[in-house]
Amino acid sequence: MAKVMVMYNKPADAAAFDAYYFKKHVPLAKTIPGLRSYEVNAGPVVTPQGPSPYHLIATLTFESMAAIGAAFASKEGQATVADVANFAQAGVQTVIFDTREV
Repeated sequence: MAKVMVMYNKPADAAAFDAYYFKKHVPLAKTIPGLRSYEVNAGPVVTPQGPSPYHLIATLTFESMAAIGAAFASKEGQATVADVANFAQAGVQTVIFDTREV
């Protein structure tokens, strides 16, 4: 499996962020070809030292790194990426990685 982890910084208006994210962005993202699962944190994002700079972390799972490449090259993937500018004004970090069980 391969994952895309998207970490959204804390917005000025968390309620507006959440409303847009869950009503518009998530349904759009779920149209991305090859998406196997879509998870978000439940509750606050914290570190062992305390609060984190993140409001929400989304983890999208795909079959492989190649599947991620194809997914985000698709029109649905491109539309999803473009949509981030509509609600993530506080900033966002994205990491992409392959996984293995240990």
